[in-house]
Amino acid sequence: MSEITQGLHVVAQTPFHTDGAIDHESIATLSEFYYRHGARGLTVLGFSGEAQTLTPDEAVAVAASYVAASDGHAIFAGVSAPNLAILAEVAGQVMAEGASGVMIAPSAMARTDESLFSYFDAVFSRIGDVPTVLQDFPAATGVQMSVPAMARLVELFPQITVIKEEDMPSARKVAALRKALPDHVQILTGNNGLYLPQELARGADGPMAGFSYPEMLSGVDKLMREDGDTAGAHALFNRYLPLLKHEAQGALGIALRKETMRRRGALATATMRAAGGELGDADIAELDSIVSHMDLPA
Repeated sequence: MSEITQGLHVVAQTPFHTDGAIDHESIATLSEFYYRHGARGLTVLGFSGEAQTLTPDEAVAVAASYVAASDGHAIFAGVSAPNLAILAEVAGQVMAEGASGVMIAPSAMARTDESLFSYFDAVFSRIGDVPTVLQDFPAATGVQMSVPAMARLVELFPQITVIKEEDMPSARKVAALRKALPDHVQILTGNNGLYLPQELARGADGPMAGFSYPEMLSGVDKLMREDGDTAGAHALFNRYLPLLKHEAQGALGIALRKETMRRRGALATATMRAAGGELGDADIAELDSIVSHMDLPA
């Protein structure tokens, strides 16, 4: 799996119809939008993909639709769940549908290194040899994983070949992980891409993030890692920064992202299931004001 995880892997949104039903047709248009703008793969059923609002059957169906639209691109499916039986069931089903691997965050109950190792031992005893992205996102999970503990997890469980790093300060942790982990383990970064230039400079292998202009994420990644053009990367990043920052507002930010991508033709609606995702007139006006001061492509 490490050979296909460098570069942008967009954390994909889950499209819904206005009545809240899953919009499988928009998954095809959204996938094409992501790939056209530089995504080398997608991560579906993440926190910002509103996975917490889906039933297990719906989650598998969403993953299957993204696989069907993947055109050979990698699809990672988030399967984190408090119930290990559900986690294992969904992991097995999304892999059967053709996913490239799964993404798993530690259980909120894993408060010590010993409990962390025990948790993942239980996970892999159930899902077996499934390629896995380890998500380090303490703001959502409440679990702080130290660099030595993460290195030990990689040693104990070779299924883990990708780290999604979202701890703060992220650039420092990326640098520490790069020193501690084997070269074959890829480090991709999240946090909506807010610190992408710094993370890439410290050794990250690309972003695993969502933004309504994914071409910025893929462009910054290419300029930094492939072209060695640090100044150009920062200039491109800064051009989009007002909107990027505006989207980093939890559920409201996801709603703003969906609205922008609806305007760009990637989604039929900006509907969300997650609470807090309803856009009011003032929210729309703020988005219009920010975009009106930016020279952005259609």
